[in-house]
Amino acid sequence: MKPLINTVVPEFKVQAFHEGQFKTVTDADLKGKWSVLFFYPADFTFVCPTELGDLADKYVQLREMGVEVYSVSTDTHFVHKAWHDASETIKTIRFPMLADPTGQLSRALGVYIDEQGVAYRGTFVADRDGRIRLAEIHDNSIGRNAQELVRKIQAAQFVDTHPGEVCPAKWAPGQATLKPALELVGKI
Repeated sequence: MKPLINTVVPEFKVQAFHEGQFKTVTDADLKGKWSVLFFYPADFTFVCPTELGDLADKYVQLREMGVEVYSVSTDTHFVHKAWHDASETIKTIRFPMLADPTGQLSRALGVYIDEQGVAYRGTFVADRDGRIRLAEIHDNSIGRNAQELVRKIQAAQFVDTHPGEVCPAKWAPGQATLKPALELVGKI
């Protein structure tokens, strides 16, 4: 599989359920802001609503950071609406829920499971230019942590605006970064 880091999010055009309406979302909608494409296997499942609820809890913070979230599954936008209407957890979602029933977007980002017709739990963070800065794929039995995603986006945004600096493990805003140099080799 070709590495995705620093490649541009592929062209796509999908239907979405967002703010009580159906709308079209394309790759052009990602440009000019940081974006998260948050793939999950299917609506009306078990781990998925816990992840989406966790992400919904961080949505205001992410928006304040200039980040838009797009959840994506291979369900249709009609199923997204039905799930939104049926689930108290999913009713809290304010971000667009993208429908990828053909698996085109899931395949393009390497998360589609052909035998099952669903996606792995994939998280992709794109910068303002649509370049993928973070790609993470989980087995579908492993849920993700939205707080850790926020931290990773904070680190990606920091290094984006501070050339020559890197963020060490567990870095959080306000903590020291590193400036790679020969003098640091073997000293950390």
